[in-house]
Amino acid sequence: MSGAALHPQLLADCHHLGALSRCEVLLQRNAALHWFILVPRTALQDVLDLPPHERNEVLAECAAVSAFLKQVLGYTKVNVAGLGNVVPDMHLHVIGRSAGDPAWPQPVWGNLAEGGAYSGEQLESLQAGLARMTGMLPVPIQAP
Repeated sequence: MSGAALHPQLLADCHHLGALSRCEVLLQRNAALHWFILVPRTALQDVLDLPPHERNEVLAECAAVSAFLKQVLGYTKVNVAGLGNVVPDMHLHVIGRSAGDPAWPQPVWGNLAEGGAYSGEQLESLQAGLARMTGMLPVPIQAP
Protein backbone atom coordinates (compact mmCIF):
# COMPACT_ATOMS: atom_id res chain seq x y z
CA MET A 1 0.00 0.00 0.00
CA SER A 2 1.35 3.41 -0.86
CA GLY A 3 0.36 6.75 0.62
CA ALA A 4 -1.96 7.23 -2.37
CA ALA A 5 -3.89 4.10 -1.33
CA LEU A 6 -4.63 5.48 2.13
CA HIS A 7 -8.08 6.97 2.61
CA PRO A 8 -8.08 10.74 1.92
CA GLN A 9 -9.51 11.52 5.38
CA LEU A 10 -6.64 9.64 7.05
CA LEU A 11 -4.12 11.54 4.95
CA ALA A 12 -5.80 14.84 5.82
CA ASP A 13 -5.81 14.09 9.56
CA CYS A 14 -2.46 12.33 9.89
CA HIS A 15 1.22 12.19 9.01
CA HIS A 16 2.17 8.96 7.22
CA LEU A 17 5.30 7.85 9.09
CA GLY A 18 6.07 4.44 7.64
CA ALA A 19 5.23 0.80 7.14
CA LEU A 20 5.34 -2.28 9.31
CA SER A 21 4.93 -5.80 7.92
CA ARG A 22 1.11 -5.71 8.03
CA CYS A 23 0.21 -2.04 8.63
CA GLU A 24 0.91 1.51 7.57
CA VAL A 25 1.76 3.74 10.54
CA LEU A 26 0.14 7.16 10.79
CA LEU A 27 0.34 9.88 13.43
CA GLN A 28 -2.60 12.17 14.18
CA ARG A 29 -1.56 15.76 13.33
CA ASN A 30 -2.80 17.15 16.67
CA ALA A 31 0.31 17.13 18.85
CA ALA A 32 -1.64 17.37 22.14
CA LEU A 33 -0.68 13.73 22.71
CA HIS A 34 0.76 10.88 20.67
CA TRP A 35 -2.07 9.26 18.72
CA PHE A 36 -0.97 6.64 16.20
CA ILE A 37 -3.23 4.99 13.65
CA LEU A 38 -2.29 1.63 12.18
CA VAL A 39 -3.89 0.80 8.83
CA PRO A 40 -3.71 -2.90 7.97
CA ARG A 41 -3.29 -3.73 4.28
CA THR A 42 -6.60 -5.50 3.70
CA ALA A 43 -9.93 -4.97 1.99
CA LEU A 44 -11.74 -6.11 5.15
CA GLN A 45 -13.27 -3.41 7.34
CA ASP A 46 -13.24 -4.99 10.81
CA VAL A 47 -10.20 -6.38 12.63
CA LEU A 48 -12.19 -9.32 14.00
CA ASP A 49 -12.94 -10.43 10.42
CA LEU A 50 -9.25 -11.03 9.70
CA PRO A 51 -8.08 -14.64 9.59
CA PRO A 52 -6.58 -15.51 13.00
CA HIS A 53 -2.91 -15.44 11.87
CA GLU A 54 -3.34 -12.02 10.20
CA ARG A 55 -5.25 -10.65 13.19
CA ASN A 56 -2.46 -11.82 15.50
CA GLU A 57 0.15 -10.08 13.31
CA VAL A 58 -1.84 -6.82 13.26
CA LEU A 59 -2.34 -6.93 17.03
CA ALA A 60 1.38 -7.66 17.52
CA GLU A 61 2.14 -4.48 15.57
CA CYS A 62 -0.31 -2.56 17.78
CA ALA A 63 1.49 -4.00 20.82
CA ALA A 64 4.86 -2.88 19.43
CA VAL A 65 3.58 0.70 18.99
CA SER A 66 2.07 0.50 22.48
CA ALA A 67 5.46 -0.52 23.89
CA PHE A 68 7.03 2.48 22.11
CA LEU A 69 4.43 4.79 23.68
CA LYS A 70 5.13 3.43 27.15
CA GLN A 71 8.86 2.70 27.09
CA VAL A 72 10.12 5.56 24.93
CA LEU A 73 7.50 8.29 25.24
CA GLY A 74 6.64 7.62 28.89
CA TYR A 75 2.88 7.12 28.71
CA THR A 76 1.34 5.16 31.60
CA LYS A 77 -1.69 3.92 29.65
CA VAL A 78 -2.44 3.11 26.03
CA ASN A 79 -5.94 3.06 24.55
CA VAL A 80 -6.54 0.90 21.47
CA ALA A 81 -9.72 1.17 19.42
CA GLY A 82 -10.94 0.00 16.05
CA LEU A 83 -13.56 2.45 14.82
CA GLY A 84 -14.60 2.93 11.24
CA ASN A 85 -17.71 5.02 11.02
CA VAL A 86 -16.22 7.95 9.08
CA VAL A 87 -13.33 6.14 7.37
CA PRO A 88 -14.50 2.72 6.15
CA ASP A 89 -10.97 1.31 5.74
CA MET A 90 -9.80 -0.80 8.65
CA HIS A 91 -7.67 1.25 11.01
CA LEU A 92 -6.72 0.93 14.66
CA HIS A 93 -6.12 3.86 16.98
CA VAL A 94 -3.21 3.41 19.43
CA ILE A 95 -3.23 6.40 21.76
CA GLY A 96 -0.85 7.29 24.59
CA ARG A 97 -2.68 8.44 27.72
CA SER A 98 -1.52 9.72 31.09
CA ALA A 99 -3.30 11.28 34.05
CA GLY A 100 -3.42 14.99 33.40
CA ASP A 101 -3.22 14.78 29.60
CA PRO A 102 -5.40 17.35 27.77
CA ALA A 103 -8.45 15.05 27.62
CA TRP A 104 -7.95 13.04 30.84
CA PRO A 105 -9.92 11.10 32.01
CA GLN A 106 -12.39 11.46 29.14
CA PRO A 107 -11.99 9.69 25.78
CA VAL A 108 -9.98 11.69 23.25
CA TRP A 109 -12.83 11.78 20.73
CA GLY A 110 -14.62 15.09 21.14
CA ASN A 111 -12.56 16.04 24.20
CA LEU A 112 -9.07 16.76 22.86
CA ALA A 113 -8.28 20.43 22.34
CA GLU A 114 -5.93 21.44 19.54
CA GLY A 115 -2.37 20.92 20.72
CA GLY A 116 -0.46 22.47 17.87
CA ALA A 117 1.51 20.77 15.14
CA TYR A 118 4.54 18.51 15.21
CA SER A 119 7.77 20.05 13.97
CA GLY A 120 9.76 18.33 11.25
CA GLU A 121 12.37 17.40 13.85
CA GLN A 122 9.74 15.84 16.12
CA LEU A 123 8.35 13.78 13.24
CA GLU A 124 11.82 12.59 12.25
CA SER A 125 12.58 11.66 15.86
CA LEU A 126 9.35 9.67 16.15
CA GLN A 127 10.09 7.92 12.85
CA ALA A 128 13.61 7.02 13.96
CA GLY A 129 12.40 5.74 17.34
CA LEU A 130 9.68 3.62 15.78
CA ALA A 131 12.12 2.28 13.21
CA ARG A 132 14.55 1.22 15.96
CA MET A 133 11.94 -0.29 18.25
CA THR A 134 9.41 -1.79 15.84
CA GLY A 135 11.30 -2.24 12.58
CA MET A 136 9.06 0.29 10.83
CA LEU A 137 10.32 1.37 7.42
CA PRO A 138 10.09 5.19 7.30
CA VAL A 139 8.50 6.99 4.35
CA PRO A 140 9.14 10.60 3.30
CA ILE A 141 6.98 12.90 5.42
CA GLN A 142 4.69 15.09 3.35
CA ALA A 143 4.10 18.71 4.26
CA PRO A 144 0.58 19.42 5.56
